[in-house]
Amino acid sequence: MRILYFTQGFTPHDHRFLASLAAREHEVFYLRLERRGRPLEDRALPPSVKMVHWAGGQGPFRWRDVPALLASLRGVLRQVQPHVLHAGPMQTVAFLAALSGFQPLVSMSWGSDLLLDADRSRWYRWLTTYSLRHSRVLVGDCEAVRQKAASFGFPPEKAFIFPWGIDLQRFSPGSPAEMQAAQDFRARQGWQDAFVVLSLRSWEPVYGVDVAVRGFARAAQQDARLRLLLLGGGSLAPHIHQLIQQYGLLDRVFLGGQVPQNDLARMVRCADLYLSASHSDGSSVSLMEALACGKPALLSDIPGNREWVTAAGQVGWLFADGSEAALADGLLRAAQPATDLAAVGARARALAEQRADWNLNFPVLLRAYECALGRVG
Repeated sequence: MRILYFTQGFTPHDHRFLASLAAREHEVFYLRLERRGRPLEDRALPPSVKMVHWAGGQGPFRWRDVPALLASLRGVLRQVQPHVLHAGPMQTVAFLAALSGFQPLVSMSWGSDLLLDADRSRWYRWLTTYSLRHSRVLVGDCEAVRQKAASFGFPPEKAFIFPWGIDLQRFSPGSPAEMQAAQDFRARQGWQDAFVVLSLRSWEPVYGVDVAVRGFARAAQQDARLRLLLLGGGSLAPHIHQLIQQYGLLDRVFLGGQVPQNDLARMVRCADLYLSASHSDGSSVSLMEALACGKPALLSDIPGNREWVTAAGQVGWLFADGSEAALADGLLRAAQPATDLAAVGARARALAEQRADWNLNFPVLLRAYECALGRVG
């Protein structure tokens, strides 16, 4: 099958999809809409994936460039002649793909594009409606995406939903040597007896890292053992650093920056609890990575997260979205000695094995392609 994979930029998710498609001997072409600063993904394209050069992809996307981009995209489609055009997120990439008139179009929601952006304005609702109306099938990572698309009139049976999944061998509780390495890291920080909370989310408004820091500060006033392993970065960096100083957290927070994918599992194993205060999510890959490493999760109470934490204390806990007080209460509850974190972590790993295995989940995308081509119902 010849696949044109059209996406916003280049993220670890893109790398995962492209590598898996190429490994199945498909002919895969990669087209990106924009380039903004340092890419989120530090690995090169998989060797057999062909990058397509066109009028876009070298700077930020601008609406005034749409006519030129559309003409260039149509030229790419004539040149590549794909069997399937895979495009997302919805209001930019999938919209351009829909404007091109090419079929079959497989649109892929990235979660927040439908769960959050679709209702941003009348303009965004129109973009979303147009993209969905011209999509043969939709691919998404949680049931909330299917339901949201249905509210725009998209047939639920044409939505193929699967958690994007992870490598369960790389993300695991770890061998004895790997577990010792995590303990050694904690010892170097003087955190042998600490309760370590991990945040992996990008420092962008949608991910609520500011709420996480404020909630952590509130909890740390009551429990001196709490420490925060704060990874990542983003546009809110000045504000996050200001909060850390304002609350006197410099000796309680380790700022790890953007961690390479190959080192990420090692950092996850250093924590006792995974924390996400995101205001919008599908099936979060960072959540699945933490669960696979046997880490309980404390998550904002939003639809995507409720698909993973279905009962308090089973694999983690939920707190009211945006509430630093509820977040602090959740941290204190999880950190109390009576909480059996080992049992919660074991259930977290079992859930990851059941639902987060990339090798088991990825074939759903191939079935979506087959449906778009009319080969299956």
